[in-house]
Amino acid sequence: MRIIVTFVLFAGLFACEHTGVFAPLPEWACMLIFFVPYAIIGYDIIIKAVKNIAHGHIFDENFLMLVATVAAFCIGEYSEAVAVMLFYQVGELFQSYAVGKSRKSITDLMDIVPEYANVEYDGEVEQVDPDDVEVGDTIIIKPGERIPLDGVITEGETMIDTAALTGESVPRRAAVGDEVISGCINGGGTVKVEVTKAFEDSTVTRILELVENAGSKKAHVENFITRFAKIYTPVVTIAAVILAVVPPFFDGNWGEWIARACTFLVISCPCALVISVPLGFFGGIGAASRSGILVKGGNYLEAVSSLTTVVFDKTGTLTKGEFKVSKVQAVNCSEEELLETAALAECFSNHPIAVSIREAYGKPVSSQRVSNSGETAGHGISAEIDGKRVLLGNHKLMNENGIEAEELDCTGTVVYAAANGAYLGAIVISDGIKDGSEDAIRELKAAGVQRTVMLTGDRKAEADAVSAKLGLDEHHSELLPADKVGIVEKLLAERKKTDRLAFVGDGINDAPVLARADVGIAMGSMGSDAAIEAADVVIMDDDIRKIPTVMRIAAKTMRIVRENIVFALGVKLAVLILGALGIANMWLAVFADVGVAVIAILNSMRTLRKAQK
Repeated sequence: MRIIVTFVLFAGLFACEHTGVFAPLPEWACMLIFFVPYAIIGYDIIIKAVKNIAHGHIFDENFLMLVATVAAFCIGEYSEAVAVMLFYQVGELFQSYAVGKSRKSITDLMDIVPEYANVEYDGEVEQVDPDDVEVGDTIIIKPGERIPLDGVITEGETMIDTAALTGESVPRRAAVGDEVISGCINGGGTVKVEVTKAFEDSTVTRILELVENAGSKKAHVENFITRFAKIYTPVVTIAAVILAVVPPFFDGNWGEWIARACTFLVISCPCALVISVPLGFFGGIGAASRSGILVKGGNYLEAVSSLTTVVFDKTGTLTKGEFKVSKVQAVNCSEEELLETAALAECFSNHPIAVSIREAYGKPVSSQRVSNSGETAGHGISAEIDGKRVLLGNHKLMNENGIEAEELDCTGTVVYAAANGAYLGAIVISDGIKDGSEDAIRELKAAGVQRTVMLTGDRKAEADAVSAKLGLDEHHSELLPADKVGIVEKLLAERKKTDRLAFVGDGINDAPVLARADVGIAMGSMGSDAAIEAADVVIMDDDIRKIPTVMRIAAKTMRIVRENIVFALGVKLAVLILGALGIANMWLAVFADVGVAVIAILNSMRTLRKAQK
């Protein structure tokens, strides 16, 4: 409103000034008349400048505006002083609008926080705060309600709208036994859900923590602009003082040189850079979040734009992670006995392979029959079952224990079993390639990735088959968790300094590699908490086709940020020279400050749009 009031007053006063209406008035009266719109539009800038000076923070845009406009009043350029303050506030209005628009895509996520949960206690339903619900409680979710906590459906069937979290517009069906995550909307029937995670550990809480912390991690370009502004502002202020004071000692024309100094100060204000660059990164992070990709900071978005090597874990990342027993080869026992022994050995494990073996056995197993169970990382399990020493794992485990076992050459993960030193047979477990993996690899190549690598603990035959099908550049198989870190270290050493490497994984064993890579990318839906915590980018729906999407968003963001830097510095440098030479007047100075800032801000807002393929 005050911008409109000031503009109307300024337009009227400007017309009066240039038609001679104010000619009979004394100089002090003209100054007072123009001071009214100046005070209306600039009082907050004046107050901020005075407060900052009092606290020792002198050199900022508020100080530059105050000094330039007060100096303009002192030399009789009243209309220019009002114009500078008015158009500066117009620029601030554009900035507020742009920031508000860029924040919307992120603050929309804040609406995913559920306000209540319907908990069933002894057949009675009570509405409570989600934070008060405990693991194991049963909650009732009605149609249209937001799911308050992570859990498993125990009764009912519905369609779940996951758009707020994953960016996926198509609802998915959920029935008894299916997992549901907090923050999504129940779009169908009423369901009962057994809570599996406390509210502080739930998906919705984890997402909000990631989003809230994203703004604190600045990109290299942002840090450069911050450091640049701290040096730039005092330098141009001192240059303006020299311009106002030194030349008049030689020609005595104080008024002209002070006017040039005022123009110089207005031109030099670094608003365009200080505002538009962080806004560009903020918009890029917002665009990614709307696509179901959480980027933990502008520094990671900048790194993603320079990716040339992408390293993948296999299971659950490139493949579905849905293991099924495809073959049972018993040697010194029946197939049922082999499956029973394997199911008992795996009774304490939640690994997908262990689950698939127990499902294939199809009968309940008693952990009381199992003792002294232990795991050798990357090799397998040893346990006492009914008094027998059982080994279950890969071919290396058999060799290390002197057990002769025929190594099967087939596609899939092979689990070998032995009891009391006698070979029992092998179980083959297959895992299908995840939908979209081939498309993702092809799109990564198109986006500029030069090297795609797969790391897996699986057998060479399985790794060869997956790598060939997906068209990967290289792969490494039969790896221990520590081996993955070593290979990533080697790849990091081989790349150029300006290039970046990403590791994509979902398991708890991937956390060290995710942390070591330039950019760690975790699967947010199926991924472990440790992997998501260690990662820099989280894909909420586990669709690796989102990786080329975030690369396009990052590339677009960096292109826009660089455009703003080149444009702002180029225009300012040119007009600064013109201002020092007396060629640029105050109106051109206003354009060099506010006009450039508005153009840069509008350009930054382009990052809000999703990048096209």
